[in-house]
Amino acid sequence: MARTTRLVVPGLPHHLIQRGNNRQAIVVDDEDRRQLLLVLREVAAANKVAIHAYVLMDNHFHLLATPPAEGSLSALMQSLGRRYVAWFNRRHQRTGTLWDGRFKASVVDPEASFLVCQRYIELNPVRSGIAPDAAGYPWSSLPHHLGQTRDPLLSDHAAYWSLGNTPFEREAMYRDWLAQGHTQEQVRQVTAALSQSGILGDAAFVQRLAQKMHRQVAPRPRGRPKKAPAST
Repeated sequence: MARTTRLVVPGLPHHLIQRGNNRQAIVVDDEDRRQLLLVLREVAAANKVAIHAYVLMDNHFHLLATPPAEGSLSALMQSLGRRYVAWFNRRHQRTGTLWDGRFKASVVDPEASFLVCQRYIELNPVRSGIAPDAAGYPWSSLPHHLGQTRDPLLSDHAAYWSLGNTPFEREAMYRDWLAQGHTQEQVRQVTAALSQSGILGDAAFVQRLAQKMHRQVAPRPRGRPKKAPAST
């Protein structure tokens, strides 16, 4: 079966997920977590990919990132895989793959959907039941966005900066945004776009993107197209 073509649009944010093979752990302890984030920071800088948000879970991680070129995300993830997986295998005396195939990615509307996606990523520890409070989970970008720390991995997106004129205003507004939580429909939209390597945005955004790319960008419906009714 042919692989699904991944849509990558330079200059727009993308939501990425990489899972462990057979959903096995990709980190065992905090040393692994620090190393994964260190390598991610280095390969993101090397490929000029801006990382806006992330969450590191035991058997997968999410990124919200903007690539400068069509091949930048693949180059980033290939470099991360080569370096981190080799380090992880040496440390834990194992061989073989660590990732579950290719990463998945969806294009994100930078205006209407960016903060929805960032909130989805940063609330993942609470949604998964591994942390009672997302702000207290140290392996995500949330402490940075709440002003608890400064994370050198991150480049804040314009959508986050639009929340206020000062760091205090942005952090307060974002804390309120988190407190609102996400609806079931928002969760469904984020996960559906990611699983289909599609687009997180409304119909107008999809249409603008199709015009920009000069091709269809939304996934085609499954199955054969319906035949037109016979003329009478």
